[in-house]
Amino acid sequence: MRFEFSVIQDWIQPQSRVLDLGCGDGTLLAALQKNKGVRGLGIEIEPAHFDACILRGLSVINQNLDKGLDNFTDQSFDTVVMTLTLQAMRHPDEVLEETLRVGKESIVAFPNFGHWRCRLHLITKGRMPVSKFMPYSWYNTPNIHFCTVRDFEDLCAERSIRILNKEVTSAEGRLPWLARLWPNLFASVAIYHLSR
Repeated sequence: MRFEFSVIQDWIQPQSRVLDLGCGDGTLLAALQKNKGVRGLGIEIEPAHFDACILRGLSVINQNLDKGLDNFTDQSFDTVVMTLTLQAMRHPDEVLEETLRVGKESIVAFPNFGHWRCRLHLITKGRMPVSKFMPYSWYNTPNIHFCTVRDFEDLCAERSIRILNKEVTSAEGRLPWLARLWPNLFASVAIYHLSR
């Protein structure tokens, strides 16, 4: 299981109502149902991932997050989770606001594009980086908004969003103390637990 999934599981209360936005193949949602007994619902737009969720026996809706979450009432979930999806949204600020309207709390994980490897690659090669973690070229990437840890925290401050918890990881889990000390430079993935 991915590092961010284990962190997220620690922050989810047992028996709670969870909405997983961009749930992929349902790995996290299935683990939360098994290990925490949550009542979960996933939202996924990719047909292959949607089908994988159905095969796992998960409740999932095929929906485009860029069109909003108007089909959900305020505070209808205890926690709304969004892992490695925010950077692919047309209006990530609006989607973030929606997570905190629909849920009492929100957990967001995203790749940190301020990581030193991204910076070094741009400086030395003059091209957008392609890696095992982000294996896309600039023209076919689903990532349309490149956000750093500092950018995200500034957005939270602007929107009066409280950061309850924060965890970061470095590439392949190496040197986690550097990622914690200087997250904007050394964290490859950042995970935030948020509320109003």
